[in-house]
Amino acid sequence: MMLANNGALYPVLGLASCVALVYMSFGDLALDLSTHAREPEMSFVGRNGTRFTMDGKAFYVNGWNSYWLMDQAVEEISRPRVKAMFQAGAKMGLTVCRTWAFNDGGYNSLQVSLGHFDEHVFQALDRVIVEAKRHGIRLLLSLANNLEAYGGKTQYVKWAWEEGIGLSSSNDSFFFDPSIRSYFKTYLKTVLTRKNHLNGIQYKDEPTIFAWELMNEPRCMSDPSGDTLQDWIEELAAYVKSIDKKHLLTVGLEGFYGPASSPEKLKVNPGRWFSTLGSDFIRNSKVSDIDFASVHIYPDQWQVGAGLEEKMKYISGWLISHMEDGEEELKKPVLFTEFGLSDKSKDFDHAHRDVFYESIFDAVYESARRGGAGAGALVWQFMAAGMQEYSDDFGIVPEERPSMYRLIKKQSCRLMRLSHGRDLLKRKNSEKLCAE
Repeated sequence: MMLANNGALYPVLGLASCVALVYMSFGDLALDLSTHAREPEMSFVGRNGTRFTMDGKAFYVNGWNSYWLMDQAVEEISRPRVKAMFQAGAKMGLTVCRTWAFNDGGYNSLQVSLGHFDEHVFQALDRVIVEAKRHGIRLLLSLANNLEAYGGKTQYVKWAWEEGIGLSSSNDSFFFDPSIRSYFKTYLKTVLTRKNHLNGIQYKDEPTIFAWELMNEPRCMSDPSGDTLQDWIEELAAYVKSIDKKHLLTVGLEGFYGPASSPEKLKVNPGRWFSTLGSDFIRNSKVSDIDFASVHIYPDQWQVGAGLEEKMKYISGWLISHMEDGEEELKKPVLFTEFGLSDKSKDFDHAHRDVFYESIFDAVYESARRGGAGAGALVWQFMAAGMQEYSDDFGIVPEERPSMYRLIKKQSCRLMRLSHGRDLLKRKNSEKLCAE
C-alpha cells in the first residue's frame, strides 16, 4: 500500500537525483567557465634594484599571513572562510598574502608520501589562487617548513628513513641528503608546473603568485658554519629558476646574522645563540637566484621579560640594520614577511599592538618614500571569524579590532600614493578605499 501511495513520487525523486549528480559532476566546469569571465587582469611583479616593480611603477607590499588557506579550501563547509579572508584583505587595501603551499603527510596533506600527491588537495590550492585573483591580491607561497607543523623537513626525513634511503635520522639531513634533495625537487617541479583545474594556467605562468619562498624559517643547527644551508639554498634556488623565470624567489629567512657577518652585525642579533643556527642573513640573501631578502620580527620571543619601550627600541635597530643591508650589501628589496606581538606577553594590551605595528609601518613607509630597500611588511597572522582553533598568540580577526583595521588601511593608502601619485584618483577602488 505505501509503495502504491508514494509511487508517483519516484520519478520526481529520480529526476532530482540525476540533477544533483549532474551538478556535482560539472560543478567545477561551471566554476571554470565563470572563472574565465570574472578573473581580473594581473601583471607579474618584478624587481629593479631595491624595489619591487609592476607595470613600470614601484610596487609596495602591505600584507598579511594566513597559513591555513589551502587546508580550509579542501572541504566545502570551510571554503567560505577563504573567500571571507580575501574580502577582508581587499577592503583594507592589502596587496599580498603569504600562505603555505605545502602540507606533508598529515591531515589534508598535499604530499601524502614522497613524490605522491592528493589531487583533491591540489584543487584546494587551485581555488585559493583563483579566489586571491578575484580580489586583486597576490600570494607569497611558501614551499616547505623548517618546523614540524604541516610535516616540514621532519616528515621528509621520516619518509626517507622508513624507505631505507635516508643517510641519517637527523632532521637536518633534509639539507644534505641527496635522496631527500631529489624528492624535494620532485615536489618543487610538481607544484611549479601544476595546471590550475579552474583556469588552465600553470602556476609558473600565474601572475597572481607574487613570489615563491623556499622554506619557512630555515635553520641547520648541525652545521653552525652555515655552509650546509648555503649550499642547499644555492642548488634549490637555481633549480626553481630553471623551471620558473617569471616569479620572484626568496629564501624565507628570519634575519639572523651568522658567522660570515661582521662583528657589528652579530651584535644586532637578539643574543649570541642566534648566530649558531646555521643561517646567515647577508650570505644567504646574496645568492644570485634570490630576488629579495626576508626578515621576521618577534620581540616577545627575543626580548623575554622586556617592557614595550625596550622591545620597541630593539626592533627599531633591527629594522634599520636590515634595510641598510638591502641598500648597501645586497642591492635587493627587504620584505618583513612576519611580524607580531604576542597576546600572552606580560601586561599585554591591544593598544601595545597598535603602537608596535605602527612603528613597523612607519619604518617601511619612510624607507619606501626615500627609495630605500624597505619593500613592505606582512602581519602574522589574520583569521576569519570563528577560527579560534587556528589562532596562536598573534592571531587577529581584523574587523574585530577597529583601531588595527584603520591603521592597516592607512598604511595601504599611503603606499598606494607612493606608487601611483596623482594617478590614484583614476583608480576607482583605491580612491574609495582611501576616502573612507
